[in-house]
Formats: sequence, C-alpha cells, structure tokens
Amino acid sequence: MTAVSLITGGAGGMGVASAKVVGRDRAVVLADVRKERLDAAAAELAEHGISATAVHCDVTDRDAVGRLFEAVTQVGPLHSVIHTAGVSPSMGDAEYVMRTNAIGTLNVDEEFFAHAGEGAAIVNVASMAAHLMPAEMIPSAAFPLALSDIDAFMAATLQACDIAGPEARSGLAYAISKSFVRWFSSAQAERFNGKGLRIVSVSPGSVDTEMGRLEEQAGAGALVADAAVPRWGKPEEMAELLAFCVSDKAGYLTGTDILNDGGVVASMTERARVAQSV
Repeated sequence: MTAVSLITGGAGGMGVASAKVVGRDRAVVLADVRKERLDAAAAELAEHGISATAVHCDVTDRDAVGRLFEAVTQVGPLHSVIHTAGVSPSMGDAEYVMRTNAIGTLNVDEEFFAHAGEGAAIVNVASMAAHLMPAEMIPSAAFPLALSDIDAFMAATLQACDIAGPEARSGLAYAISKSFVRWFSSAQAERFNGKGLRIVSVSPGSVDTEMGRLEEQAGAGALVADAAVPRWGKPEEMAELLAFCVSDKAGYLTGTDILNDGGVVASMTERARVAQSV
C-alpha cells in the first residue's frame, strides 16, 4: 500500500499547497473542520492529478482526532503528518484560539504518537509570534499541564492573557498558543524518538492565505514591512519546507523549530539593538 501523508487544516492555503507537494509521492488524507471547503480542496487537488481522501474533523475533539487516524490507516501506512490546522486572533476569542491551536496540536500529536510506526514524522505549524513574545510573558511553566490536566492548562494560559486589556486577549492567546506548539515540538522529541518518530515545528511569518490576510492590518500582517524580505510569504514556499521536514531526506531533523518569516525577527532584533545603542 502507498504510504500516507495526513494534512490537517487541509482546506486552508498552506494545507492545499502542502498536499500538492507531498501528493507527488504519497497518498494524501485531508482533514478540516470546514466540510464544504474540504470538499472544494479535494476537488482542486484532483485537477492536479492528486487523489485526496477528505475527512471532516475538529482537532479540538480528541475522539474525532482518534477516528481521523483510524481512517488514515484504512488508506495506507502513515508516513507523516503536516499539522497546519489553527486559527488567528481575528477568528475568535482567547479561549477558542488557545483551545484550537494548543489543545488541537496536543490532540493531533498524541494520536500521531499512538498510531504512527517507526520512521514517521510530524511537523507542527507554530508562528513567528512565538519568537516575538517576551519570554517573561509566556507561561511556559504551565505548558506540561497539557499532558496531564487540560483544564488546569487552559486556566493558567488564559490567565496569562489577562495582562493586557480585553481587546488584546486573542492576540496574546495566539502568541502563547503558538509558543506552546514550539515548546511541545521540542520537549517531546526524546519521547517520540523512543518510538522512532520525529517531531519538529515551523514558524511562518506573514503568509498570503485567507487566514493570513485576516491579520493584514494588525498582528503578523502589520509586520510585513519589517521583514528583510518585505513581502508576504507564499503558501507554496511554506509548503516546500513543511514537506521537507517530514520527508526521508530530513531524517536527522527533530526537536527543533524552523523560523521562516522573511527575516522579520532578525530585522526587528537588529533594529532594537541599534536603537538601544544610540
């Protein structure tokens, strides 16, 4: 049977772009919470000669994610997961953002750990926001709670969002949730390697997708002008990196985050240093 790549957030810009890359060599399973968009994505891939199995799934529902992985095994042996499912600050309140991005990642990664065989890999999509958030504002001590007490994890991380006014809570939840994704992808590397699995994360900058454009006037979108490469990133550029991370060519890559932001963090860091030295 042909090995399978599972792509969560499969109806989104990065998800579809990633499917076009990995679909050259492997069977593809697309998962998304938006059923109509999911069917449209599968139809678009079919036009490119890629046959994708579409599975409607809410990544915040652990049982649904378990059923998703069971569906994957019916298609073929699991080779990799590209976990792009997530939401931006403009898409909901702090609780919704935290649960989708952080708990959604936990659910997908833990089911991957339970179902994948030796040699499989998963790449999680974090964000440059995780690199821009001051360390003292990240409740990293609460992150391990996600593995033992999700309610306590949610309470602690949402409390950390109260440092600013109500209008800023979703943005803080986004940065903290993506910091969790980055942390998890590093902290669990040794455990995953115990089963012969790899786990990494990629932190995109401002990407020209529907979700990315929601933040055009704020958040990541407002930082495009600060990039060393002052433009929006292309979904295809992210897809090539995501596909590489789970490919057999990247067999030594695990437990780390790759920042792919067009140089936003580098430029802002240097500008801050220069400003302080004046």
